Amino acid sequence: MAEAPVGSLNAALDRALALLQADPVLAERQAGEILKVVPGDPRAVLIFGMARRLRGDAAGARAVLEPLAAAQPRSAQTHHELGLTLAGLGETEGAIGALRHAASLQRDRPETWRALGDLLTATQDTRGADAAYAEQIRASVTDPDLMAAADALCDDRLAVAERLLRAHLKAHPTDVAAMRLLAEAGTRLGRYGDAEALLTRALELSPSFLGARYNLAIVLYRQQKGAEALAQLDTLLASDPADVSYRNLAAACLGIVGDYERAIAIYEGVLKDQPRQPKIWLSFGHALRTAGRRGEAIAAYGRCLELAPGLGEAYWSFANLKTVPFSAGQEAAMREQLGRADLTPDDRLHLHYALGKALEDRGDPAGSFAHYAEGARLRRAEIPYDADEAHQAMLRSKALFTREFLAARAGQGSVATDPIFIVGLPRSGSTLIEQILSSHSAVEGTMELPDITTLVRRIGRPGSQAEGPRYPEAIADLDGAALAALGEDYIERTRIHRRLGRAFFIDKMPNNFHHIGLIRLILPRARIIDARRGAMAACFSAFKQHFARGQAFSYDLTDLGRYYRDYVELMAHFDAVAPGAVHRVVYERMVEDTEGEVRRLLDYCGLPFEAACLKFYQNDRAVRTASSEQVRRPIFREGLDQWRLYEPWLGPLKEALGPDLAG
Repeated sequence: MAEAPVGSLNAALDRALALLQADPVLAERQAGEILKVVPGDPRAVLIFGMARRLRGDAAGARAVLEPLAAAQPRSAQTHHELGLTLAGLGETEGAIGALRHAASLQRDRPETWRALGDLLTATQDTRGADAAYAEQIRASVTDPDLMAAADALCDDRLAVAERLLRAHLKAHPTDVAAMRLLAEAGTRLGRYGDAEALLTRALELSPSFLGARYNLAIVLYRQQKGAEALAQLDTLLASDPADVSYRNLAAACLGIVGDYERAIAIYEGVLKDQPRQPKIWLSFGHALRTAGRRGEAIAAYGRCLELAPGLGEAYWSFANLKTVPFSAGQEAAMREQLGRADLTPDDRLHLHYALGKALEDRGDPAGSFAHYAEGARLRRAEIPYDADEAHQAMLRSKALFTREFLAARAGQGSVATDPIFIVGLPRSGSTLIEQILSSHSAVEGTMELPDITTLVRRIGRPGSQAEGPRYPEAIADLDGAALAALGEDYIERTRIHRRLGRAFFIDKMPNNFHHIGLIRLILPRARIIDARRGAMAACFSAFKQHFARGQAFSYDLTDLGRYYRDYVELMAHFDAVAPGAVHRVVYERMVEDTEGEVRRLLDYCGLPFEAACLKFYQNDRAVRTASSEQVRRPIFREGLDQWRLYEPWLGPLKEALGPDLAG
């Protein structure tokens, strides 16, 4: 038989190889035709065996591949295919041996290490599997699919990266490197729950995958799951106690759980090693401020600006102290930075907010409002918010939580009596109420806890009916045992924040007013306090505040007005269907008659009067909110009608509120 020309043979082999995944039957046929012309060609034999394995004939593939492997002891591809074939036949030990041999011949084949890791996982050799997956991660830089996805991530083409990675994981569901990359895309898109699930699965397969563990700690931190993130960081720090990234994140997580002294100590250590890191100086300043160490916080913010004069967040941190005016030199420096063409959008919006506060302090409401409005415009462009959607969510809550619905489930939740919830709009006096209550010997102040929101996500996500019940409608499917379990879960989740052993603790997440119905069902003995402030004052105070997260409605005057209306409507609904369940503290009344309002507040909570509650400003507890410095002073009247100086520019807010609220 005449020998086939080399060029035509290679072309025929390439065609057969290209057909393997799409049509293994045709690939086998073409390889067979090649073998008729070139008997025993090792490449054709390999394709023939691969085709048999892919179409489900593992025994036929073995008959072809075993002799080929014996004849080619140095062919990594052949031994890889033999390993996959033996695995398909259930001959795990032989498959592992073949794959180990293939990996020893060519260590940069990620598919071989991944297959080996899968087999070792199946045999419960977790240590061996972890080592194999670690090699797969190392070798993944040779995988063209993953490199294309990584390039898309680097270029911020998140949709492209996500599409490539989902397709790759569909074909290779145990590829831990791909899981980490897809989790990175999810994190950037704000899909923290999906990212957490992917990274958790990656670590189940490869516990030593420190990159995935660090990413998981970040995702948990961004969901305010401080305790869970610290558990991951314990492992990371055990592997490298000096790593600055691990230490910095640990300090931030300690802040979430309220352990500020340890957080400050870690920041001090990090800054000793890395003294020229402005962002760490900024975080250090935040921790010091929260702990009440204002002078040291100011010094930390100042050092931050020495290192990074354009860091807008540092200027805003000064402004956010509320009680420290800017100097003329600082104001000039901010204006100079705003003139830079290379300033990032984030720095620019923070500088506008800071300048707004500087001009407010020196009596220039027109200039001040212009900067607040520009900062809000820049922030609003970054975050999604749909006022119509928010309004519909409020109406759905009213429709579900009727008097009859609540009565039918009364008393079925947890028997815990310790939570005190403070709800309402931000900048409406909630921190003041918390400071007053936490000055009582029986009450511990914590912070704005994310745990009710965590439970809400567990109960049901927004979506079509095809995706299952939405929140809050999904609550109707919960029986008494489920309601009690949710309440007990909340108590357990919040335990880490309770350090003083007091009978009661405060959760002052203002947005929890959306979830009063849920709170009433899962924690029927909890106290709920509505921190209410006049509409114009509350909304304008929120408008000129740049929030770190969670208040997307506050960057547009019309959105703010509509949000306040929805809030008032929902609170009025619960006043009607559950009379007396919510105690309202009106900020203006608290200012005018502090002792009377404090006594009424304590009566509602079932607490005896203590004079310390009137001297709340002497309480040295840590305070995380924007009012942290203000609540360390006696109550003052100056802010009550401050909004009136800005009234000429608040038309959209007035219109959205309507005459009944705006007046």
